[in-house]
Amino acid sequence: MLLHTMLVLKKKFIRFIFACCIIVFSKVNAWSQVGWEAGLWVGAAHYFGDLNTKYNLEKPGEAFGLMARYNFNNRVALKFAANYAVVSASDANSNNPFEIERNLSFRSPITEVSSQMEFNFLPFTHGSKDEYFSPYFLMGASVFQFNPQTYYLNKWVDLRPLGTEGQFKGKEYYTLSAAFLFGVGVKYDLSERWSMQLELSGRTTFTDYLDDVSRVYPDKRRLFQERGNVGSLAVAMSDRSLSSAASSTSLNKTGFMRGNADNKDAFAFLEVGFLYFFGNLRCPDISRRK
Repeated sequence: MLLHTMLVLKKKFIRFIFACCIIVFSKVNAWSQVGWEAGLWVGAAHYFGDLNTKYNLEKPGEAFGLMARYNFNNRVALKFAANYAVVSASDANSNNPFEIERNLSFRSPITEVSSQMEFNFLPFTHGSKDEYFSPYFLMGASVFQFNPQTYYLNKWVDLRPLGTEGQFKGKEYYTLSAAFLFGVGVKYDLSERWSMQLELSGRTTFTDYLDDVSRVYPDKRRLFQERGNVGSLAVAMSDRSLSSAASSTSLNKTGFMRGNADNKDAFAFLEVGFLYFFGNLRCPDISRRK
């Protein structure tokens, strides 16, 4: 009799545990917000490197992109993006005597594809009156294409083909590079489907030539000979220092510091984005924001 009672209780306990698992699973599924959302963003881009060593933020460049985010649940998401930006800087805006004398400037368009993991500090659920807002942390990686240019004689000149730091033909730096990205943001649910985000993300790159400046001044005579019919232009773009302009371009600066190769370049995006959620919404019996 006791054995029979224990078997009955065991069966009931197993059924109870099984029922609890079903309930928990259904709740997790209802609250998980699994699914895709997609949208676009606009904002500003900043560059940090040899031509902006003091992190000057006065002259942002335009930036925009497309993005798609997959929500694993209301805490973790994976986002992919295709981005475009233009960054620039000029020694004329510096208060450092060395940089003012160096007198270099550049702009570079950047085309980037990126992926990042996002971790919400608070549960974020579309359509919820309680979980409609969350700060988040992000980290990931990107691959980007860049092309440093400078303004000279009323036109933009591509710098890489000139080998301004004495690179041999065919040995110029790559204009395709990668970066680690990290940052913070805030998500806000506008409706059951639409949400807005404000995000600040920085990139530490694997290149020091986003600005075409990294190492030392080359030998001008060899640079002139190496670059053939653009030799004069290459020499002029290599050394635009005020002392050279005031006296003679033959001033010998071979081997003198032009940039700091120990610090790679970086750039950052500040963006406002809007996304549409394609996944399943939470259960209809749960209250929603009006």
